[in-house]
Amino acid sequence: MKNFRLLKVNLILIFFCMMAGLSAQNNTVSKLEIYDLETGQRKVLKEYPHLIEAPNWTVDGKYLIYNSGGKIYRIDIQNPDSDVEIPTGFATRNNNDHVLSPCGNRIAISHHTAEDGQSRIYTLPLTGGQPVLITPIAPSYLHGWSPDGKTLAYCADRNGNYDVYTIPADGGVETRLTTAEGLDDGPEYSPCGKYIWFNSVRSGLMQVWRMNVDGTEQTQMTFDSDRNGWFPHISPDNKKVVFIVYRAGDVAPGDHPPRKHVELRLMPAEGGEVKTLVNLFGGQGTINVNSWSPNSKQFAFVSYIE
Repeated sequence: MKNFRLLKVNLILIFFCMMAGLSAQNNTVSKLEIYDLETGQRKVLKEYPHLIEAPNWTVDGKYLIYNSGGKIYRIDIQNPDSDVEIPTGFATRNNNDHVLSPCGNRIAISHHTAEDGQSRIYTLPLTGGQPVLITPIAPSYLHGWSPDGKTLAYCADRNGNYDVYTIPADGGVETRLTTAEGLDDGPEYSPCGKYIWFNSVRSGLMQVWRMNVDGTEQTQMTFDSDRNGWFPHISPDNKKVVFIVYRAGDVAPGDHPPRKHVELRLMPAEGGEVKTLVNLFGGQGTINVNSWSPNSKQFAFVSYIE
């Protein structure tokens, strides 16, 4: 009886979370934008009367991939009215943690399974197909694919604490890389294959960090006293890092909600001076995954109508 009641409570919680997500989906106006580093200008590629999130830029430079309503879509940059759903089989509860393989022919997704509502990582062809389960243990939130195509990096709770893990891209035994108390999130490989960038709350506010791919030499890269920095994305030329920041008084250090006034910032990949490129209304869904263009001159992001 106790297990039945617990299951019932869990199902009720999942139902209300789905209803909240549906409400946000229907009541949000989203703008898919591109920022050009050479001109310093932002361009609205398309406006949507519903929630879209987290664009990826394909390696051929032709398309952006985004999620909306639990599904994955592709849009032709030269023909913005060309949105096409990518068939993902049973995986129709995808969140904004999706990443493209280095060769560009596969996509890894984070899908909330029907059994318990928790996120697990799957891979499938970018053209669509049946997802293959990579992380049977949940929750697992994908963020990075190694440049050699062999390994995925993700944030996961395995012991009451969210840490950075890696796992073979075809499945296997996962490896825990961080052990600090508090949230470590957003792990992403540098194109050179030497580092994993991530964000961590271990020093107080959420800051950008970097470590070797084996988890050694974990090094703080930003030192903001009034901002929480999330989701560092390294440009394909391995020279620049763009990330999103929240004002310290607006959110708890370990929280990255939607519908906040945020900034997109740029820093050199070797560390150093940080500058703000864009002020916008966004947050969760704006730039959760790497969205750099292949030539490292532009990146895509999502803003929302306040």
